Amino acid sequence: MIEATGSRRGSPGRGIAHGLRILQVMVLAEFKLKYAGSALGYVWSVVKPLTLFTIMYLVFGRLFNLDEISPHYGLALLIGIVLWSFFADGTNQGMISTVHRESLLRRLSFPRVIIPTAATLTAAMTFGINLGVVVGFVVWEGLVPQPDWLLVVPLLLELYLFTLGTALILTTVFVSLRDMLQVWELGVQLLFYASPIIYPISYLPPWLRDLAFLFPFTQVLQDVRALILPHDDSGLTVTAEDALDPFGRVLPIAITLMVFAFGVALFKRREPWFAERV
Repeated sequence: MIEATGSRRGSPGRGIAHGLRILQVMVLAEFKLKYAGSALGYVWSVVKPLTLFTIMYLVFGRLFNLDEISPHYGLALLIGIVLWSFFADGTNQGMISTVHRESLLRRLSFPRVIIPTAATLTAAMTFGINLGVVVGFVVWEGLVPQPDWLLVVPLLLELYLFTLGTALILTTVFVSLRDMLQVWELGVQLLFYASPIIYPISYLPPWLRDLAFLFPFTQVLQDVRALILPHDDSGLTVTAEDALDPFGRVLPIAITLMVFAFGVALFKRREPWFAERV
């Protein structure tokens, strides 16, 4: 249970441990409630991205023959959809989390940043389940794991920090401007098709390709593909380092850290007024 109002006294270590316990409780509760009352339950976390993958593959892979550019186009598409599903779910749920937890804001004393963090971690749990599907496709295609695949872990951490930072910005704005929900829903759709999820990034003109790599999601997506997929001439494994050398890797990471730092600072600055505005 989350303890009631009143500041928690004691060492900083105890305060951090208390915050982590609250975070754990909220994440587990959010994850259970997400599929509560559903006949398929947690299966939906796999069905949704697989359904989107199937539709996209049939339309763009088969109808527009994009599967002919590489024997691993299907896996590249699935990686893109799974990563995007996490980013979209994490930012959407993080944005509305503060308003939806109005009762906690008014009645309980704890670090408010835990609320959007719990929402993004709940999305991360669903993401973890979806990664199992990706692993299944990797095995199906006969790809042999390599030591450098371990670099996927820091890339996913980068994506999480970017998602959390974006969610903190969105939820801070959403508290005062509820129209942000519709704006971001439109933005997510536009960013989906602007990102090289369905098509190779090499299809974009050079100036637009360079611009696309400044979006940290694109950098993470292409780096993950480059680590897992065999390199060929399809353009599916072009990385930010290839396009923006010598700053290809530094710029998107720097943008991620700036978005995260700005999200935390903005959230902390507006936090004292959340309870009266939700």
